[in-house]
Amino acid sequence: MNKATILFNPNSGRPRRDRELDHAIGIIQSAGVRTELTVCRSSQEATDNARCAVAAGSDTVFACGGDGTIHDVIQGLAGTEVALAVLPLGTANALAHDLGIPLRPSAAAHAAVDGKVRRIPLGRIEYEDFNGKSSARYFTVAAGIGVDAHLFYKLNADLKNRSGMTAYYLKAWQLWATYRMRRFEAEYANGSGQRQRASLTELLAVRIRFFGNILRELVPGASLDCSDLRAVMCRTASRTAYLQYVTGALLGRQWNIKGIDLVSCSEVVCRLPEKNASGGNDGRSSDGHGDDRVYVEADGELLGRLPARMTMQPNALCLVVPA
Repeated sequence: MNKATILFNPNSGRPRRDRELDHAIGIIQSAGVRTELTVCRSSQEATDNARCAVAAGSDTVFACGGDGTIHDVIQGLAGTEVALAVLPLGTANALAHDLGIPLRPSAAAHAAVDGKVRRIPLGRIEYEDFNGKSSARYFTVAAGIGVDAHLFYKLNADLKNRSGMTAYYLKAWQLWATYRMRRFEAEYANGSGQRQRASLTELLAVRIRFFGNILRELVPGASLDCSDLRAVMCRTASRTAYLQYVTGALLGRQWNIKGIDLVSCSEVVCRLPEKNASGGNDGRSSDGHGDDRVYVEADGELLGRLPARMTMQPNALCLVVPA
């Protein structure tokens, strides 16, 4: 590590931690690394500044924020030789938990300058944005279609920052309990290359093993080094089945639950059900209000809606990890 660009999101996580960040930067500079600090006040600024750092010759870009900040930064680093380092300043910090990066910025800075670079694949999701245009994003933690993305759509993003994760989870629970499941169609290629179809209420592709906090291994077999998508596919609309699966994850147990499958696949394509001539299921909600939108999220960021396609991009990101 010789030249590092430090991208700071002042809106990430708890109230601003300028003093902690200054201390962390001092540690990086003490290791002989030239640094440049840039404040990013929007998602697009984080991506644009990451690209500028690559063009300016930085060998490392520090994402100072949470998983959302990391998500924005990797859009500018994917496919390059410039490494991503993490100073956790968010609320959940799932990627930092999985990598074993200390949550104190100063300790994370020490771990980065003494760390090593690891090249990993990235998930990639193509979708329709809210302007009706085709778009695509890379992801490190997870990407979801259906129930969880709908919750991100309904939740106020500021709630997590103002009130912390407890209030955020309580609001999510309330929304989930009243959510009317919307179905969509998925077609995917399994490990042997065979194409399969399923009618789903939720699809969650997970890239990390350990989320930290009370939620540990959500999807057995998920790993940043895995070359396939490791996905939970929910064919059921039963809230009891959902609760059983999450409870098993919280307790560290793997239960066989009817209507919920764990799948490894190289690609999955999701779209709304086609309208049929008899006026049957057309993807509209069961309340009859005609809301046929099914939302898409990645790394906790609401992106858009169906149709969507998930794939894996091999050797897409250089990542600084503790030695």
